[in-house]
Amino acid sequence: MNKSPKEFHFNQLTRVDVEVVNADENYEEAVMITDEETIERLRKIFKQVEWEPNAEPKMARMEDVKATLFFEYDKNMPERLFEYEIWFNQRNDTATIISNNEKEGFGTLDKDHAQTLKKILLR
Repeated sequence: MNKSPKEFHFNQLTRVDVEVVNADENYEEAVMITDEETIERLRKIFKQVEWEPNAEPKMARMEDVKATLFFEYDKNMPERLFEYEIWFNQRNDTATIISNNEKEGFGTLDKDHAQTLKKILLR
């Protein structure tokens, strides 16, 4: 059974740097997530995102969190970094995500996964 590119991609996740946006719309100091248990939970969550690669969304406010995901595709090469801007939607408890990875682009995450992601990133 072949793994989908999305599955392979997130299986290579090794680290996440999280910058929370505060009330003044400034980034707080980055928090690094490297423990394997949390990284595994994040891998599972990001695999659930429904991506729309060619969408060009305009968001009304600044993101709640900026997460930089580190991927190791090859031990002999430097890690690849992708930035994810994440909005947690109060109305329906979902999440909206914009990735700078052109294969992903604009994504949405359902209520259950969004709430878990929120707990991990906003701790």
